[in-house]
Amino acid sequence: MKLLTGMANQRLAQAVADYLDAPLTKAVVKHFPDSEVFVTIDENVRGQDVFVIQSSAYPANDHLMQLLVCIDALQRASAKRITAVMPYFGYGRQDRKTGGRTPISAKLVANMITAAKTDRVLTMDLHAGQIQGFFDVPVDNLYAAPVIEEDIKRNYNSRELMIVSPDVGGVVRARFLAERLGCEIAIVDKRRPRPGEAEVMNIIGDVDGRICVLVDDIVDSGGTLCNAAEALLKEGAEQVSAYISHGVLAAGSKDAVARIEASNLSELVITDTIEQPDHVLAAKKFREISVAPLIGEAIRRIANEESVSKLFD
Repeated sequence: MKLLTGMANQRLAQAVADYLDAPLTKAVVKHFPDSEVFVTIDENVRGQDVFVIQSSAYPANDHLMQLLVCIDALQRASAKRITAVMPYFGYGRQDRKTGGRTPISAKLVANMITAAKTDRVLTMDLHAGQIQGFFDVPVDNLYAAPVIEEDIKRNYNSRELMIVSPDVGGVVRARFLAERLGCEIAIVDKRRPRPGEAEVMNIIGDVDGRICVLVDDIVDSGGTLCNAAEALLKEGAEQVSAYISHGVLAAGSKDAVARIEASNLSELVITDTIEQPDHVLAAKKFREISVAPLIGEAIRRIANEESVSKLFD
């Protein structure tokens, strides 16, 4: 087994390598003056089972291209099997047509990864489950829920806890975590007047006197979470925090960080699927938890032809 990483999230890749007690494969990823990506793999990978760890986060197009070029280099170096490990699958929010003459970019990206002759994809908390069907190769979609569950148990009293979905679309995710924790759920019913803005309309569920934990897959501007926290507190919630799988904060994150720091959220916990700038990690209300052991264990199981789904039983 070989582990290879691009430049998207080297901290996470190293943490996965440490969990597996396997060194990262020596490689050079660089850019030509016109920003073309060039990859050189400095180890023999012939006949090897290779896992390429690369999220397509900001800058999304550059990191996606790095992944594709790494896969092509491995293919031409006669690797036996190539698995694209994408802790964060970019373009996942473009999973359907939202109007006339608009793309389904998630399908396009899936086609590109498949066309590069990837044998398998390992990702985490896809924005929409149907994206698995966009690929013509096997896809393992991991859930950050076990890692989030463990952290919540360490930090909150479950008797007063309520898991909250910030919108109707996230109910399945919230219910999955609530069932693992043995607590109730509530739903924030909101109307979005235009892309990137959210207006909270109503709270479904009795949150009076409860410690509310908002759960979602992606945070970028932070507007939805801040509005939801304000609405929950108005309905009598004692405290509101949030757990998010993917912190899409590198682009324009200073505004998002300032908004969240000034909000009614007690804290925002994100996983390390996306490498965050130092100013995000230094913010008072931000805290990061690692999914490296979960991804590492999934890689180990794939390499050994064991069940991945049993990780969530």
